[in-house]
Amino acid sequence: MALAAACAALPAAAQNPARSEPIVVIGAREPLPASKIAADVVIIDAERINRSTADSVEDLLRREAGVQVSRNGGPGANASIFIRGAGSGNTLVLVDGVRIGSATLGYAELEALSLASIERIEVLRGPASSLYGADGAGGVVQIFTRRGDSAPHASVRLAAGGYGAREGSLHAGAAFGSFDIAGGVSHERLEGVSTLRPNDRFGNHNPDVDGFRRSTAQARLGWQPAKGQRIDATLLETRLNTQYDASEFLPPTYAPDATPDFRNRLETQVAALAWNATWTPDWSSLVRIATQQGDSHTGGRQIDRFRTQRRQLDAQATWRMAAEQRVTLAYEALREEALATGFNGEPKRDNDALVLAYAGSFNGLNLQADLRHDDNSVYGEVDTGRLGASIAVGAGWRVRALAGQSFKAPSFNDLFYPGYGVPTIRPERSKSIELGIDGRWTGADFSATAYRNRTRDMVAYEPDRSRCPNDPAFNFGCAANIGRARLQGLSLAGGAQFGAWQGRAALDFVDAKDADTGQRLQRRAAHQASVSLDHDAGAWLVGVAALNVGARPDGGKVLAQYTTIDLRARWRLAPQWQLEAKLLNATDRDIEPVRDYQALGRQAWIGVRWDWPGR
Repeated sequence: MALAAACAALPAAAQNPARSEPIVVIGAREPLPASKIAADVVIIDAERINRSTADSVEDLLRREAGVQVSRNGGPGANASIFIRGAGSGNTLVLVDGVRIGSATLGYAELEALSLASIERIEVLRGPASSLYGADGAGGVVQIFTRRGDSAPHASVRLAAGGYGAREGSLHAGAAFGSFDIAGGVSHERLEGVSTLRPNDRFGNHNPDVDGFRRSTAQARLGWQPAKGQRIDATLLETRLNTQYDASEFLPPTYAPDATPDFRNRLETQVAALAWNATWTPDWSSLVRIATQQGDSHTGGRQIDRFRTQRRQLDAQATWRMAAEQRVTLAYEALREEALATGFNGEPKRDNDALVLAYAGSFNGLNLQADLRHDDNSVYGEVDTGRLGASIAVGAGWRVRALAGQSFKAPSFNDLFYPGYGVPTIRPERSKSIELGIDGRWTGADFSATAYRNRTRDMVAYEPDRSRCPNDPAFNFGCAANIGRARLQGLSLAGGAQFGAWQGRAALDFVDAKDADTGQRLQRRAAHQASVSLDHDAGAWLVGVAALNVGARPDGGKVLAQYTTIDLRARWRLAPQWQLEAKLLNATDRDIEPVRDYQALGRQAWIGVRWDWPGR
């Protein structure tokens, strides 16, 4: 089955387990039924996205996939995600197969993405470098944008909420013979609150409100020139303008000044051209060329610029040796370039990789094996591997096990930033094992996964001047390989539909510690839980969702645990018209997401949606 055909079937398969089981791409680089995947994979389909009360992509991930989030304020603020306790730099984010993110920071800026253009998300939790290379030590997030492979359709949504919040989106798509097209635009804005609380430890609080504006444009064109052949062209552009609190130290006094209007203006463009082909029942291929560029201007009176560009080539072929066995061979070429204030020149690096992946089934026993070789122009050669298996053990039940190696590449800041970066830094390396059990029946599902991950050569700030290069520029420390980490825990998730009621719940226990000191890693909560319950009576839908985040250390302080409760309602007053309402943080909980930062309080929303030709 070609990738294009599989993606077309994904949403329907995921929404109706009684009819067929979900097909996932992320677990093997090729479409496979979820029961054939040994890894811990979470699927967030269009229905769950539409019903969610999440205010952003990162908020959706933590509610639906057990991912922890650290955000410097409310929606639109800088966000970090932790999959199984691993840092943001250990999470690879793909949009329609294209790697995105800042090469200078070393992670994807999810706050720049809008939920409005997303059709589906797959999350692989656990080792993935043997399939996807650098930055996949904690996991991979694969985002699929909307397609137009159906009769002509369109939707318009307008909404307004507290704190000066406004949202609007327009999407349309259609299929005409061998062509299909889809596109959309969205705009969001929020006045918000001051990101920092008064009396913060660095004196950066400014009492003004810090909001954001985010605009997104997305287009996707598909062409099937012959049976089994499909060419896709995709474009995505986002613009984020977000305010924050900070201080400048400018001449002649160099005294701290927190009064300027600090902003981060980030533009992101993604363009890709992909060719999927099924040559025979036993052979298929994929070729993709893509480019991703991020351009950030940040500061108050003095502006710093960070621009990175990635050029990517993927080519892979899959041979079906038998009905239940396949081998995939893939080649990846990636070039990263950066231009940043303070950099000497424009650093760049090239990475070439070969991947060999096997997936096979033998009378209920499913096996997976992956090998990958990366050759990088800066940090050299790295080999990774992964071996997993799953086996059916009863009606609807299966047990799975997986062991793998991963690595995280140093960012451009770690390697080249003046007075901080060290070109000889080694990639982080990790080894992990996990054991899980899944159950799936008509209208219900359950999963449990226990894992353990050990990391060495962690890249972090080294304050000890004696361990830095012998140059006065490093008098205040540098980036270095300084330690080891132990990440272990248990993830539980399940859902059920009974009549007009539908519920889901997730519970994560995370023990993330520095293996040398025994101290918990910063901003990782020991536990997190989410639960949602909806009643769908046809024209009416009402629901409640709750999120509990445990206490977590941050900058010498333990942040208090918190629970938020959200309420939602939907009324379809006509086939084409729908009214929506939601109340976020209904109990008006005072939340400190990061030390000295504050989130929004109670926020009410009201909106209207028009669908054509109607649902």
